[in-house]
Amino acid sequence: MAKKVLFLSSANSARSQMAEAFLRALAGDAFEAYSAGSVPRDLHPLAVAVMAERGIDLGEQRPKGLQEFIGRAQFDHVITVCDRTEKACPVFPGKGTREYWPLADPARAEGSYEARLARFREVRDHIEARVRRWLEERRYKPVLELSGNGARADL
Repeated sequence: MAKKVLFLSSANSARSQMAEAFLRALAGDAFEAYSAGSVPRDLHPLAVAVMAERGIDLGEQRPKGLQEFIGRAQFDHVITVCDRTEKACPVFPGKGTREYWPLADPARAEGSYEARLARFREVRDHIEARVRRWLEERRYKPVLELSGNGARADL
């Protein structure tokens, strides 16, 4: 049976969505990946763009609120990716583990389009590296290599 993993952020518009997509792409059927936000907003277009560069289409994903899961689902792993959500993270019943992966919100990046895009790429690469390391820690080998030439940043 696949283990359930929930990635949490405040808006569920970039970081948690990217983490969900990477886990789905890299883990195959071994894990069920979900994401949610405390105050969900639309998917950020730059998150969609930088994930497409890695061969991952976020078109099937949508922003979800925590309310969709509280009291309705049990997770083996709950991973928060932002300070705000970590501090206010609800308790999910069950025997799951909680982790905190502090990642800066790329949606807050300022400057030119190129500068903001570069920030999204940096965060995307950190998330991919962290998901890969998380899988390796569980002795799970990712099922595929992704397209694109994104640098792999190690957290």
